[in-house]
Amino acid sequence: QVQLEESGGGLVQAGGSLRLSCAGYRRTFSSSSMAWFRQAVGKEREFVAVSRSGGSTDVADSVKGRFWVSRDNAKNTVYLQMNNLNAEDTAIYYCAAEYTGGSSHNWHSYRYWGQGTQVTVSS
Repeated sequence: QVQLEESGGGLVQAGGSLRLSCAGYRRTFSSSSMAWFRQAVGKEREFVAVSRSGGSTDVADSVKGRFWVSRDNAKNTVYLQMNNLNAEDTAIYYCAAEYTGGSSHNWHSYRYWGQGTQVTVSS
């Protein structure tokens, strides 16, 4: 049973920063792509960032230059550093693991999910 657990969410003022962490995937973590998605109220789940098994990373255009994804294979943990947050970043942020194929930006492409962590940005 794979249980992903996100942490680091919370309430922050606009312009502030948060760092999310996701741990719990221990099945060959270093060779697994790990991704972050988010879902705001009334909106579909959207891609935020991915750390691929080969070492490359990618972030959504909407957060480029503000968000960075990184990983620590020794700790089986993936991080999402979020800077200069704004109200549009308010959402539940989900960690996803075990890429199954297709676009790495598509939430259907991942087998395991965490419960999510709430990020609220006050303006």
